[in-house]
Amino acid sequence: MSASFAESIASENSWERAEAALPAEMQELPGREPQVVPLPLQGINAQQLEEARRDAANQGIPVMKALEEKGGYTQDQLVTELGRLLRMPVLRMEDLHALTPVFEKLSFTEAMTQECALFIREGEYILAVGNPFLPYLHAWADEHIEAAAAWHLVHPANLSAFFAQQEKTMRAMDSLPTVAEHGASDASEDLSLKTISKGTSPVVRLVHSTLYDAHKSQASDIHLETAPGALSIKYRIDGVLTTVGAVQGADMAEQVISRIKVMSDLDIAERRVPQDGRFKVSIQGREIDFRVSIMPSSFGEDAVLRILDRQALADHVEGLTLNHLGFDQPTMASFRRLSAEPYGMLLVTGPTGSGKTTTLYAAISEVNDGQDKIITIEDPIEYQLPGVLQIPVNEKKGLTFVRGLRSILRHDPDKIMVGEIRDPETAQIAIQAALTGHLVFTTVHANSVFDVIGRFSHMGVDPYSFVSALNGIAAQRLVRLLCVHCAVEEWPTQELLAQSGIQPEQATGFRFRIGKGCGQCRGSGYRGRNAIAEMLMLNDEIRELIVAREPIRRIKDAAKRSGTRFLREAALDMVKAGQTSLQEANRVTIVA
Repeated sequence: MSASFAESIASENSWERAEAALPAEMQELPGREPQVVPLPLQGINAQQLEEARRDAANQGIPVMKALEEKGGYTQDQLVTELGRLLRMPVLRMEDLHALTPVFEKLSFTEAMTQECALFIREGEYILAVGNPFLPYLHAWADEHIEAAAAWHLVHPANLSAFFAQQEKTMRAMDSLPTVAEHGASDASEDLSLKTISKGTSPVVRLVHSTLYDAHKSQASDIHLETAPGALSIKYRIDGVLTTVGAVQGADMAEQVISRIKVMSDLDIAERRVPQDGRFKVSIQGREIDFRVSIMPSSFGEDAVLRILDRQALADHVEGLTLNHLGFDQPTMASFRRLSAEPYGMLLVTGPTGSGKTTTLYAAISEVNDGQDKIITIEDPIEYQLPGVLQIPVNEKKGLTFVRGLRSILRHDPDKIMVGEIRDPETAQIAIQAALTGHLVFTTVHANSVFDVIGRFSHMGVDPYSFVSALNGIAAQRLVRLLCVHCAVEEWPTQELLAQSGIQPEQATGFRFRIGKGCGQCRGSGYRGRNAIAEMLMLNDEIRELIVAREPIRRIKDAAKRSGTRFLREAALDMVKAGQTSLQEANRVTIVA
């Protein structure tokens, strides 16, 4: 520790008390020699820091997280006040963007493991530290970082976001995941931050901490991908895969997959064929379902875990309406009109994970006034709808969509929801139900409302019966929204405009924005999603064209004349409003 720094501390009683409260490894922190600033009366003091350290030790969480929760600080307030107490300069997210990382002196692996990163600015090295309370961090830095570096404090969320952005430009990662601080337990126990220290096996700790962190990150899926001598860990957040870490060693990768199999009650000795299973864990007293798919690969086995938080879904569906999904007013009006029909079929189409089931749930919730018998058959039932009879498909017991749908028709329903039409027989029964006075809600996998026509044609469905039963089709997508914390105005390049099919004279009507990436959005630049849809309302002209098997081009022209707005137009309208980026619109929809 420098003499001037020691003298300044000695001359200030408050700083003497502050340093005495710090852990031993924190009582000598290298860095610039800032002016002595009196400790703010409303800021973090040494006593609060000591209390936070005790809370962190008792709960098994980082000290900075304990401070943040206890004091109710924002990210910027926390690092500002803690920087003053620890006498460390502070870096914010925009500062990290402006600095140049030096991974050749401190590898990406070690940087993520130790929660710090080395930068260079005007010939001087800067060590950005996300967790200054890590034991032996000072000794580790002296041993592993050859260059003399000034220590700076950065919020852990911003540092994680920086690592996520850097990972996008790197071919591979060789670090343990940053989720290693999180805790877990097995399915019969509560997964919490506190229980991490109780795990004896590194594999168990890694698997359970990954489950916990993925749930907290609001990921929909966890992907464990085996590579030569490593296992990559990815989360699907807002529909996009993000790499969060990797585990080195073929043995470790194999043990992680085996642990997942054990939890799912699968055969750990079978590695040549796909296996499907499921398990439950408890997080904060809430049961979380994980549906598991194991697939053999070139280097071992891959696993995908679908996360289903039924309580969160139930909270979400309570009072759920089409207004909550982000649709524009014309789309909602069309949906409500189709949902209020006395009979016929309403089809929602789109790829897996595009929100089709949630949209149907919202439509059913709006029309469920207690006067109609509503029955659904689903695989699986994602969450309960009050006042609705919901039947789960169980193919092992012989309850398929076809058999269940036949039984439903004998149960005097008014409205029926079929989770998905997968085969000709299900399609035929659903159409007959719509033709005999029932309102049928259902989904089918297709890319657009016009592709649905081809799907049913390939199933051998009679076109006349199909169009007679069909009231309308909605094709749906989920578009990521720009993070409100880091979105900035940025005009796209001429090349991007050309690739997007936007003429220069048309671009003046757009509000082009992008997300720079911050701790609030894990460096992605996006947070949350809205639904967009194209609605095909069938009229006599469109029905005649379908029955006559006219080219899709003619059907599209007729749909356009009747007011159909295509998915691409809906996505570009969000770009015009500044809600999403042009890049996201291109990712979700096809340029016409």
